Formats: sequence, structure tokens, C-alpha cells
Amino acid sequence: MKTSFFRPRATFVAIALGLTSALAAAQGFPAKPITLVVPFPPGGSSDVLARALTDKLSQSLGQPVIVESRPGAGATLGAAYVAAAKPDGYTLLLGAVHHAIATSVYKKLPYDFEKSFAPVTTLAMVPNVLVINAKSPVTDVRGLVAEARAAKDKLAYGSNGNGTLQHLVGTQFAALSGIELLHVPYKGSAPLTTDLLGGQVTMSFDTLTPVMPFIKAGKLRPLAVTTARRSSSLPDVPTLEEAGLKGFDQGTWFGILAPAGTPRDVVAKLNGEMVKVIHSPDFKKRMADVGAEPIGNSAEQMAEQIKSDTAKYARLSREANVVID
Repeated sequence: MKTSFFRPRATFVAIALGLTSALAAAQGFPAKPITLVVPFPPGGSSDVLARALTDKLSQSLGQPVIVESRPGAGATLGAAYVAAAKPDGYTLLLGAVHHAIATSVYKKLPYDFEKSFAPVTTLAMVPNVLVINAKSPVTDVRGLVAEARAAKDKLAYGSNGNGTLQHLVGTQFAALSGIELLHVPYKGSAPLTTDLLGGQVTMSFDTLTPVMPFIKAGKLRPLAVTTARRSSSLPDVPTLEEAGLKGFDQGTWFGILAPAGTPRDVVAKLNGEMVKVIHSPDFKKRMADVGAEPIGNSAEQMAEQIKSDTAKYARLSREANVVID
């Protein structure tokens, strides 16, 4: 009888102590620097957005928020690192739509994107844009499709890696246009844009942020954005749907995630401080300058977005037969 009486009490005490410890940790959070892992090389949208956030967040939290680049394997290496990190809020991931796609296109992943992370907030949405070298005589999507059909060899498009959104956008563009394209994967936007400027690839469907300076300089020509609405940063550039590809609506979102098991109070504090930064006038202006649209939603809304996109891109990846060992 004593045994049956004391076990529940001991369990209750352990739970109470655990909750007290978690609450105390959350109230004192952060007590040391935070690392934000960016799973892409420097120079792309993810790096720009991460630094725009951390510059202000460091001041808001009273602790440094350090950006650490861990690129590779379509952004999955950095994600795997954070998934295995201690769930205390001090190691975060700058996640993206690419991670929802990876769930379907990679045969094996050391994590489950929906289960291994605790969403914090969606940082911003960046439209993807079809761009070509400004030296090309092509001026619109119809002309590009005609050139692809007339070319002896397949026209090449670059992406940020196998299984990324740019990869799938290219396959969808080719399918809806009735053409064949050669996919050339890169490790990030910087080397991709260099080759696009140099003529090694004909086009890219990259996010707007890394190509915007070259568009403004007249070195790259935007033909269409991939989202359902035109971008406020490129109001004169049509959508792909306006160019004749019905139902085309793809964009790249970026968001912050913590390892699963991170205390809810810590996630709530991170969400609150980040949302304040994201909705601030300075951050909004910075986003407008780079062609991004700030979001700043709840952790629950981000989780629903991940669930929806995982299902959406599972279908698209099956249709495109994109599979990575």
C-alpha cells in the first residue's frame, strides 16, 4: 500500500519541479548569446533576412544573436544540426519552404520537419522571379518559350540546389510551357547569379532579394514573378499567370524554428520579440528595399503553413518525379 501511495506523489513532485525549472529558465531567457543557423551560403535571401532580424533582435533581447552559416544538401544539413541541438532556445534555424519540400524529395532525412522543430514565427515571404541576362534579346515569357523550343540544346536554368523551390518552379514552368529545360543546381544564390551574369545558364527562378541589385543595375531582366500577385518591388513585371501559365503561384517563405521540446514560454518570448521587430517601421523598410514582404505571425499559424506546404509540395514533387537519394 505504501508503494502505491508514494509513487504518484513522487511523480507529482517530479513534474512540479520540472515545471518550476522550465518556468525559471524561461523567465531568465536569454542568459547567453543565441545562434541562428542559416542553412544556405552567405549572399542569398536567407542571409540578408537573418541579419536584418538579428541586428534588431540582439538589442531587444539584450543578448547577441549570432548568424552561423551551415549550408549544404538543399538546406537540410543546417536543419539536421538544429534538430539535434539542445532544446533550450539558444540554437535556432532559419527555415524555409525548401524544408517542407525536402520532406518529399529526399528519401532519407535525419529529422522530421513537422515533428523535430517548434515553429516560432514566419519572418517574410520573398517572391521568386524569372530572370535572364539583360544582354539577351528576349523581352517576355512568350519569347523565352519560343527560344527554348527553337534551341538545338536544352536551355539551362539554375537553382539553389536539388529539391529546392527554384528546382520545382523550373520543372513546373517547363511542364506548363510544353518545353524541356536543363536543371543546373548550385550551392546558393551567389554562385548561381555569377553564372547567370556570365552566361553559363540562361535563366533562374531565384528569390527577388539576391537578384534585385542586378535588376536595378540593368544587368538582369525580370520577365515574370512566380506568385499570384505582382510584387510591390517590381510593379511593372507580370506574374507567370498573366504571362499565360494558369494557376502558377509559388513563393519562398522564411521563418524561425527551435528544436522540438523547447519550453513553450521560451518559444512565446522569442515569438513576441521577433514579431515586434518584424512589424517595426525600420524592418519593414529594410524588407521593401530587398523585395521581401514581412509576415510576423503566431507559432500556430506557422505550423499550419508548414503542414499545408508539405502536402502541396509532396504532390508537385511527385508530378515532377523529383527524388533525391
